[in-house]
Amino acid sequence: MTWLFLGWAVGTTGGMAAKEPFPGTARLEFEGDAASAMVAGMDRWLDRHGASLGVVRSNAWAGGEREPMRARLRRTLGLGELGVSTNARLRFEMVAGRDGVGVGGTTIATRPGCRVSAVSWEVVRGVRGEGLLLEPTGAVGADVVWMPDCDVTPEVACGLDGGGPGEGGPAAWASQGCRVLVLASIDRGSRFAGNPGVRSVAHSQRETLWRAGWEFGVTPTGYDVSRALAGATALGTPTGRPLIVVGHGEGGVAALMAGAVDERFGGVLVAGAYGLNARQPELPLYRNLWSLMTRFTDAEIGALIGGGRVLVVERGAYPEVVHTDRGGAAPGRLWRPGLEEVRAQVGVARGLGGKVILVEGDAGTVVGEASRAALWTGLGLALGRAGAESWTRVAGASMPDAVERTRRQYLEVLEDTQWLMRESSFRRAAYWKEAGAKDAAGFERAAGVYRERFAEEVVGVMPRATNPPGVTTRWLFETNGVTGYEVRLEVHEDVFAWGTLLVPRGARAGGRRPVVVCQHGLEGRPRDVADPWTDHGAYHRYAYRLAELGYVTFAPQNPYIGETRFRQVLRKAQPMGLTLWSFIWRQHEVITEWLAGLEMVDPGRIAFYGLSYGGKTAMRVPVLVPRYCLSICSADYNEWIWKNASARSPYSYLWTSEYDMPEWNLGNTFNYAELSWLIFPRPFMVERGHEDGVAPDEWVAHEYARTRRHYVKMGMGDRTEIEFFDGPHTIHGVGTFRFLGKHLGWP
Repeated sequence: MTWLFLGWAVGTTGGMAAKEPFPGTARLEFEGDAASAMVAGMDRWLDRHGASLGVVRSNAWAGGEREPMRARLRRTLGLGELGVSTNARLRFEMVAGRDGVGVGGTTIATRPGCRVSAVSWEVVRGVRGEGLLLEPTGAVGADVVWMPDCDVTPEVACGLDGGGPGEGGPAAWASQGCRVLVLASIDRGSRFAGNPGVRSVAHSQRETLWRAGWEFGVTPTGYDVSRALAGATALGTPTGRPLIVVGHGEGGVAALMAGAVDERFGGVLVAGAYGLNARQPELPLYRNLWSLMTRFTDAEIGALIGGGRVLVVERGAYPEVVHTDRGGAAPGRLWRPGLEEVRAQVGVARGLGGKVILVEGDAGTVVGEASRAALWTGLGLALGRAGAESWTRVAGASMPDAVERTRRQYLEVLEDTQWLMRESSFRRAAYWKEAGAKDAAGFERAAGVYRERFAEEVVGVMPRATNPPGVTTRWLFETNGVTGYEVRLEVHEDVFAWGTLLVPRGARAGGRRPVVVCQHGLEGRPRDVADPWTDHGAYHRYAYRLAELGYVTFAPQNPYIGETRFRQVLRKAQPMGLTLWSFIWRQHEVITEWLAGLEMVDPGRIAFYGLSYGGKTAMRVPVLVPRYCLSICSADYNEWIWKNASARSPYSYLWTSEYDMPEWNLGNTFNYAELSWLIFPRPFMVERGHEDGVAPDEWVAHEYARTRRHYVKMGMGDRTEIEFFDGPHTIHGVGTFRFLGKHLGWP
């Protein structure tokens, strides 16, 4: 007969009714696709967890500690890497036009009461800010950093593109006595996405920069904020003159953040942005900020604009954008939130001490007159009336090339992420200096701190399973001396572990045996490694082959399955300070505890062996699950930081659909060698095929040399090995099987 489960056609040796579940467990009654159910359950758990974060934020803010929160927001934005706002020597530089009046000497147009110049200024390293500087011809009453939505050029915002007056925008403010710096930003298009001249991709430029920077703790929003902070410094606002930041859409996000982290801004006007961060996981990937929701929605960010400062929130026109998963991009959207959503966020901000003025504009308003009046009244400003005259172009002056400017700004930020990538090995060395031990015992004492940091700052800590695992099983097959069982173990409500247990004949008769947990790769299933009849591609039935050799084996279902579906669960988790590894870690705790309690298992000999994404699991889960006495990483060990962030290498994840790969600030803290040090002193092995397209041999060998050196220096060089073989992305099962036999004591 044939029985179908999860699409696995399993031959049996007798009637199903006669086959009992694994001894000591209840019968598993589940029907359907366990992998899909697992991902959906994690999604539901995150929904409940996200809803609970309001209480977490309230408790964190109860003490009214503003400065620590401001520092935390700076870290969340990556401003530690991009801190630029204190360089008082910053000056504007000429970028277009002809010699004339103005700070930059680049006047390109005039109108009664003001003139406009194209300017550029230093931000950080090779990244520069660019935009337009509007100067009133009379006295200056306030300085303004103005950030249009990223899809709106400064020229359009000022009414220069097409010759309109730009009423209500920066030009009107300049005519009323404000000196206004209007920033250019990188748009949401894909014109330059990828690396021009190397590789183009379908996802947006901002998503490319998110992927490249996330590994080093920087974000596109952080770069936008840094441009604003540096621009404010370059304005050189005299003491006593108000400094204001205004933003719409993507610029509104940056303006809110800039006002929150930098108290030089006495007034902040946010249009078309406020009220969305409470639903952060639905937003485009380039707005994703690690752990933001554990402390901040727009309400808490707005509350940082207090102490006599003024925040005006305009619910007018919001950018309405839909990103799809076309070409491997991350889906997400922007929309105009309901009035009650915005009011609720404003109410929380006021309750936390923020001075917030809500202007209920209409869907066609971008920084309307009511918002300007509210801000100026709040700041005590009384400036002149705006005119409605059009711009007059200066003879011989040229307008900035907006397309070339976007390309230039995009490549500057991309190159900065590459600088961070090249510097990352030095930063990791500094980060690890405090470990400083010269022997195994001393290093192991120091390693505990790094394991905690890895758990808290990279993986994300979800609660441990608190209930008994509620194990249910059902018989799958018996053939060639091996019996297979399907196993489900409860972890949390809606969160469970699932897998295939293979038991060799005689294992329950006496004595305790070692276990090898055999982990499939991306989009895989337990049957891929445990099916006794079919060789599933790269896996070569290795869990079943090990069971034939007498090992108890367990093949878990990992949740990296379902393409966009599981990646969007990760996208939901990241703003909550969690990842898929948060779930996988707890699953494997429950799995190993259950295995350790079986009479046929030696609890001190539970090993891990994973291929591809299973190899990624082999680098992370044993760090966090001490039950694993040994780990083998197959077809994945890598110069992992370059693999994620390189804009030059064809191996890079920048060019694939796998936006789940970058891990927050990993480049400055842990590469694969450092993770192997946290597996130490347990045995660790790498299995590597010369033709494996994951990476070149040189990357693998270079990084593994650091692993081996550590084991040797600690006096345990016999506990680590690498096997190179002439083959592709696959389980080789030769040197690794010997390694298992040697360190698990199984002939």
